[in-house]
Amino acid sequence: MDISDEQVLDNAGIRVTAVRLMVWRQVRHGFHDAFSLADLEAKMPTVDRSTLFRTLTLLAEAHLLHNIDDGSGSQKYCVCHLDDTRHCHGHVHLTCRQCRRTYCLTNVHIPSVPLPAGFVQEETEYVVKGICPTCAKKA
Repeated sequence: MDISDEQVLDNAGIRVTAVRLMVWRQVRHGFHDAFSLADLEAKMPTVDRSTLFRTLTLLAEAHLLHNIDDGSGSQKYCVCHLDDTRHCHGHVHLTCRQCRRTYCLTNVHIPSVPLPAGFVQEETEYVVKGICPTCAKKA
């Protein structure tokens, strides 16, 4: 059973406000792949940039979003796919070197990497860089 957007925020410990709910609904249902602050601004032009940034930061801190450093120079975000223990499933991202769009490959999980003794893993990013089908057709 899918839980409501309000319940997702509440379960994450986020006080539900009208703006937070609007932003969460947009990122959860309006983007199928990674997005930037600029992408969100384009979808929500009536909400100021600083409010959007603060809300994205809050959602990331609550592990509803994760940050992606795809090498494009623009911070990207992706909705976390949580497991039963509320841990974000790590998945692979594909960034097009031409259009700079980043795609979430949610069915491709990040492989386990054995670490040397004494190292503690905190997070793992896995970004594949290439050319998307749209850009490949233009070439």
